[in-house]
Amino acid sequence: MISPTLQAADLLEVYHSAQANDPTFDSARYALQAAEQKIPQARAGLLPVINLNGNDNANHASTEYSAATSTTQVKRSTQSWAWNLQLTQPLFRLQNYVAYQQSEYLVAQAHALYTQAEQDLILRLTQAYFDVLVANETIAVAESQMNAATEQMGQAQAGFEHGTNAITDVHEAKARIDLARAQKLAALNDLEAKRAELEKIVGEAPEALASLKETEIIPKPQPEDVGAWIEQARINNPAVLAPEAVVKAAESEVNRNRAEYLPTVDIVASYGQNYTSNNLTLPSDYSTNATTSSAGVQVTVPLFAGGATNSKVIEAIANKNKAQAQLETAKRQAATDARQAYSGIINGLAQIEALESAVDSSAIAVEGNKQGYKYGIHINIDILNAQRQLYSAKRDLIKARYDTLIQGLKLKAAVGTLSEADLISINQLLIK
Repeated sequence: MISPTLQAADLLEVYHSAQANDPTFDSARYALQAAEQKIPQARAGLLPVINLNGNDNANHASTEYSAATSTTQVKRSTQSWAWNLQLTQPLFRLQNYVAYQQSEYLVAQAHALYTQAEQDLILRLTQAYFDVLVANETIAVAESQMNAATEQMGQAQAGFEHGTNAITDVHEAKARIDLARAQKLAALNDLEAKRAELEKIVGEAPEALASLKETEIIPKPQPEDVGAWIEQARINNPAVLAPEAVVKAAESEVNRNRAEYLPTVDIVASYGQNYTSNNLTLPSDYSTNATTSSAGVQVTVPLFAGGATNSKVIEAIANKNKAQAQLETAKRQAATDARQAYSGIINGLAQIEALESAVDSSAIAVEGNKQGYKYGIHINIDILNAQRQLYSAKRDLIKARYDTLIQGLKLKAAVGTLSEADLISINQLLIK
């Protein structure tokens, strides 16, 4: 159990730790950063390309000049260098314009996936957080059951010593103590497993966590119309927005490949200089220094590419159709998620109400059986059974409250509105 002297960390504090330490969320963040570079990369296809080329050469030669009576050998060395600045500015390259538009859709997809990762982090963190709390409460219930059975065994032992109870009453109580002890050990093992799951997300989990106030009322979903939630999920769920962007990108890919049939028009310009000193073969000492410049329009008309362009268009159309099918699958899944989460809240609230009544009734039954035991109306096993029912109802009630809160978050996630603000609302229901 958690020591009362420890300052418990609340859900919001643990969430901020998860944001900084969860490797899955880190991966999504870096994926978004990488995807955002697609826009400047595609924009580059619309901007000028400038290149500077240059060379510097040294040449050596030995030349013989022959006459009737003599031969003259001349050794000469020359140096030459050149540089050329080239500029190409696309005027009409439709495929580049389409690629730029396509990059915006791909970045939109990345943002939707990042939003989905943010929501997934909230759900994973909250589920792991609540699992630890439920495990702690299960330990507390097992301890309470042990204490109650121990008290009952003491009464049964005293009654046996005075001759008013059978030894079986003592054995029954002892059996319940052993059972509760076994349940506590299992709960302790489960707590370690649940803390390990939490630490996978936050790094080092706090020793103490703020738990849900018993008196807090869990609100109903607003609006209380499952159809409205389903419709919103089909429109705004990030798992829908991502494939929607993929469909648009796939349509752009079709247009980009079709644009390969069209001519391209570029402005091309160059400016350069060439210099050569002396001459290797002629015994003369002169050098050349030429400056060149040019500007014009270059038109390229694609005539035949071996059928590759047509094949790429067919491939892109097939990929677009696949993306549309995946989008419809995502919409249906989002609708299913919203329906299930909404039902989970409604049924969870009803279950909480029923279990609250069960706890109250079981507590009354325990007291009634204890009174009946004093007067010989009930036997020891009746009390033990009533106690087991009471603590089982308490354990189920605790779990139902946390499960219902999780369903509320899942409903928000299904419609794409889950955010830190929802954790702040839940945090107000917790007590440190």
